Amino acid sequence: MDELPAGIRRLTFPLPLGIKHVHCYLLPGDEGWTLVDTGLGLPDAAGRWEPVLRELGAPIARIVVTHFHPDHAGGGEDAQALTGARVLQGEHDYGQCLRVWGSENWSERLADYLRAHGLPEPVAAELRHESRTFAPFIRFVRDPKPLREGDEVDGWRVLELPGHADGHICLLRDGVLVAGDHLLGVITPTVGLYPESRPDPLADYQASLRRTIELAPAVALPGHGDPVSDPAARARELLEHHRLRLDETAAALAAEPRSAYDVSLVLFGTNLDANNRRFALAETLAHLERLAHEGRAARSGDSGNLSYTAA
Repeated sequence: MDELPAGIRRLTFPLPLGIKHVHCYLLPGDEGWTLVDTGLGLPDAAGRWEPVLRELGAPIARIVVTHFHPDHAGGGEDAQALTGARVLQGEHDYGQCLRVWGSENWSERLADYLRAHGLPEPVAAELRHESRTFAPFIRFVRDPKPLREGDEVDGWRVLELPGHADGHICLLRDGVLVAGDHLLGVITPTVGLYPESRPDPLADYQASLRRTIELAPAVALPGHGDPVSDPAARARELLEHHRLRLDETAAALAAEPRSAYDVSLVLFGTNLDANNRRFALAETLAHLERLAHEGRAARSGDSGNLSYTAA
């Protein structure tokens, strides 16, 4: 456990994913600590949490979930059981959580959706298998207290900053932004288009980045990596990254229809495992849809076979 300014503490838990760790944050308060995010629901939760609870010296009064992704919400049941704290989550984010992790056929829906955008069936089969293998580690809390833009949690202002996830929230107080995966210092947060999600997640993310620039927090505490010392500058870098990626995506289109999968091979290369290919394809789709909204690309086909052409 690391001590940060303003009495904030950072927990770092391992992940069996491409990213090898996730940060959770403990925010001090008069009634106890506010825990932000829970990590993945890996075995031996007690072995991870009990030393932390002993060291804190005060109870965890509440748990806030920034977004429903497994490495941030998957350990929710464990954290709640060990602390007795109430869980708070963005209202829209929890709805997405139910549609995805609360569904018995999410892996099939996702595979069918990606196949409609050109993903080969062998890769789709790998994704189905991975989803079923991963499911036991996603134990989110049912019926959390809903949070909305402008709410306050022990003096921290709730911000809705969608993009990386449709219902992503952050907390802001005294220039400190507890950022989840909205801002990361080195890697670029993934912004993908998925089934039943908001229709233009990249536009959402661009708007969230511009809002971060306007708010100009002094520091951002991300879910992965080191604190971001100039969040507004990092937001500008991410806006520029996506501007360039939109141009690259437009350049990969032609007069003849191309699937999003074919475009993803141009943008991300061919040497990706099934899980990373899913992220690459979803991110390519987000950029293609943004181009379509801008009039720089055209979408065609039916629900089983979709493609894009240059406008």
